[in-house]
Amino acid sequence: MFANVLYLVTMFIVAPMILWRMIRYGRYRRGVAEKILGLSSARAQRMRDDRECIWIHGVSVGEVNLLPGLARRLEQTRPDTQVVISTSTDTGYDLAVKHFGADRVFFCPLDFTWAVRRTLRNLAPTQLVLAELEIWPNLVRIADRQGCEVMIVNGRLSQRSASRYQRARAFTRPIFARLSWVGCQDESSLDRFAACGTPRDRLSVTGSMKFDDAPTSRTIPEVQSLAQWAGLDRSLRVWVVGSTQPGEEEMALDIYRDLRDEDRQLRLVLVPRHRERFEEVARMIRAAGLRVHRRSAGEAVAGTLPRDTVILVDTIGELRHWWGVAEIATVGGSFGRRGGQNMLEPAGYGCAVSFGPDTRNFKSIADRLIKHDAAVRVAGADDLSDFVANCLRNPHAAKSLGQSARDVVMQHRGATERTIEALNRRGSTRRSAA
Repeated sequence: MFANVLYLVTMFIVAPMILWRMIRYGRYRRGVAEKILGLSSARAQRMRDDRECIWIHGVSVGEVNLLPGLARRLEQTRPDTQVVISTSTDTGYDLAVKHFGADRVFFCPLDFTWAVRRTLRNLAPTQLVLAELEIWPNLVRIADRQGCEVMIVNGRLSQRSASRYQRARAFTRPIFARLSWVGCQDESSLDRFAACGTPRDRLSVTGSMKFDDAPTSRTIPEVQSLAQWAGLDRSLRVWVVGSTQPGEEEMALDIYRDLRDEDRQLRLVLVPRHRERFEEVARMIRAAGLRVHRRSAGEAVAGTLPRDTVILVDTIGELRHWWGVAEIATVGGSFGRRGGQNMLEPAGYGCAVSFGPDTRNFKSIADRLIKHDAAVRVAGADDLSDFVANCLRNPHAAKSLGQSARDVVMQHRGATERTIEALNRRGSTRRSAA
């Protein structure tokens, strides 16, 4: 009850912002009934059959991208089970539908008791699998009470988040204690889950599934078609700046204008993180004295992309393939206070990878790449300009950096299989006990 009151108060406070975004950007409009009331029985009946149900939740695009391999292997190793997928954002939902089909995807209920109970009652899952870290009090508590195991895969818990949970330990510790199993990315996360209340015998280090998810082949049709559409032939030096936040596009544009005369083969591709900023970034490119070719326009570049034209990827879910077009990659969200984005996708393709000073969301991965001379951390615009210039002037060094990045990715694969083994082992134990 306390959690419900807290959520209602919070919703009342943020309602003006939500309403503004609904009107201005069209966000939060979809799936309102499923989010507030929970999954209906009619919708649940269309989603599942008589087999055992496993509910997997990924909050948005990054987490959803981890799920296809996991879901596929679960259904291969446990043919008597059916996997359904939930997500919380419009972009995550669209990507999940692309991977799994509309009949298996729904919006996760908000953490109100009535919405959670309705969803769990209608789905009747035996396992609830949460990707990375989605600790919702009512969801975890009610699922556990109904005999549904709650497990976290690819578990990541930063020191900052752990400290916050521990400051509210009277409220959060029982939630962590209810978790049936957590597959952690590293020992540090394992120790933090334990400190927050999860018994150590329910914790394992499985590694990061993001290594398994990282693409490694540039010859796949998705990459080849993007390069052809954009007029980016092999003679060009393509710099992709992806998952960008405010301030990062201006920085990339300034650097591009400074360096494009030094190397006439250099081309720039910008991929903003959020769709509501697409128009803003398009105006920014024009204000920089450059032309913009928008991915959403659909019309392919005629011939080779001109030097005065920047590709703006104003679509969702394509970034992982655009990294495959790049020779030089800069991962956004890392020059402000966002904590960075996934740098393993460009690393898997063998790009010369760079990122900014704030990569706390991917700390262990970023540190591992740097330790193996497989990526470069830059402090700001000047350092980033030097990095790109060095890649242009010394292509052999850039290629070596990219090969090292790809080697790190290949050496750390296997987390998905370790996770599957643990989920199946717990599933077998539960069925035997029943």
